Amino acid sequence: MKQLTRIALAFAFVVMVPLTAFSAEAEVSRAQFTSSMLDREPTDELSAIALNTEKMFFFTELRNMDGKTVTHRWSLNGAVMAEVSFNVRASRWRVYSSKTLLPEWRGDWVVDVLDDAGTVIETKTVSYSAQ
Repeated sequence: MKQLTRIALAFAFVVMVPLTAFSAEAEVSRAQFTSSMLDREPTDELSAIALNTEKMFFFTELRNMDGKTVTHRWSLNGAVMAEVSFNVRASRWRVYSSKTLLPEWRGDWVVDVLDDAGTVIETKTVSYSAQ
């Protein structure tokens, strides 16, 4: 009986391990506004941006999206200002896009991260105004 139990457990292990690998969900594991990038990593995390700032970046780390396309959609006060698409080429993939800022572009900047079906999978907001 112990032998049969061991065989059943071994079989379950062999079957379940590959299923676990395939069931990993696609996700955005990190997303943030930053003032600069270094070695494909953000140098800081911004919650607000002063008017003297000339450029900001949006960083995203993606998991289990190999072969998909992901888009950063930049909006200012509800108006789409830019869309930047990326082809994901590994199970862990880091991407970033940037926006050069003009002083008159005050307000709330939103970046929506879209999957290849156009579904919003992450949203972040930062305020660009006098601090």
